Amino acid sequence: MATYESIFHALGLQSWCESGSEQSSGPTSIADLLTQNAGTDAPAPSIWKLPFPSMDELHEACGAFPQSRALTKSIENGFLDIKDGLSLVLDPITQPLSWFLEGALWLFETTPWWIMIPVLLAIVLLVSRSRRLVVFVAVCLLTLAFIDFYSFAAQTLAVIFVCALLCVILGVPIGIAMARSDRLQRMFIPILDMLQTLPAFVYLIPLIFLFSVTEPKLYGIAIILYAIVPVIRLTDLGIRLVDKDVIEAADAFGMTDQQKLIKVQIPLALPNIMAGVNQTIMMSLSMVVIASLVSAPGLGVLVLRGIRNLELGVGLVSGLGIVVLAVILDRTTKLALARINAGQDR
Repeated sequence: MATYESIFHALGLQSWCESGSEQSSGPTSIADLLTQNAGTDAPAPSIWKLPFPSMDELHEACGAFPQSRALTKSIENGFLDIKDGLSLVLDPITQPLSWFLEGALWLFETTPWWIMIPVLLAIVLLVSRSRRLVVFVAVCLLTLAFIDFYSFAAQTLAVIFVCALLCVILGVPIGIAMARSDRLQRMFIPILDMLQTLPAFVYLIPLIFLFSVTEPKLYGIAIILYAIVPVIRLTDLGIRLVDKDVIEAADAFGMTDQQKLIKVQIPLALPNIMAGVNQTIMMSLSMVVIASLVSAPGLGVLVLRGIRNLELGVGLVSGLGIVVLAVILDRTTKLALARINAGQDR
């Protein structure tokens, strides 16, 4: 006798349970077989070992009660039922993302190293105004090129460039809208909490069903969803932290809401926004490695190869290459943030 069978008997559900037992064809456990051979009922479990009344446990007591697999299977079937409709709507909307990623990959891969590396160094110098950082970036890029990892590093930078740029383009307006509307903030906060706490691998599961693995937008969407949260949160926080006295002064000068946003709130919130951009870039880089499971190019492919083929050297060196890129991007954005802070203090 199952643990909770008496409950269904007390509720008068024997006939319902028996009808479900006839349809159920699950395998009999070894404990039940031994009990049947012994010709005795299974002893009732002690209170210390009383199992929780879960779906599977209740199913053992009543065959008509659904198992936990029925719940997950219904979710899976429901998603598959709407998959074609979702794909029909999302395909044209997300197709530009594939074009942007393919274009960036083509640009970074086909541009000769003797042009691309000086251009990257010039961008670092323009943003950071630090010659030491430029020398460090040059040494790192030349080292990656010397060990034949330059093409993979260029692919990683291309993917990060597109995804981080789109995160900023989409995230900053969302953060501004949240800062100007408490109701909108209350709506977005649970979504942002879910995106921030959802395991990185889970992002890939529904996308694999919706898009082909060969399409760049598959890993592009996963990276954007994973990395967009910091720039939204910190944009919202930065605008909300603008001193109310400054806003009152802007109102006294007769500024419109748009003028206050562009000339007062965004400039004062820029340090927080840049901190969000920094975190978004870092999270994009971490997701690029995981996205290599669904054909994302770059150094993550080498990390995956090192895991699959047990090539210790390839995995460690490519992992160090990712660390080097992370340090370069982090230092560049932080020095840009320091320049912004110094300009505001003057």
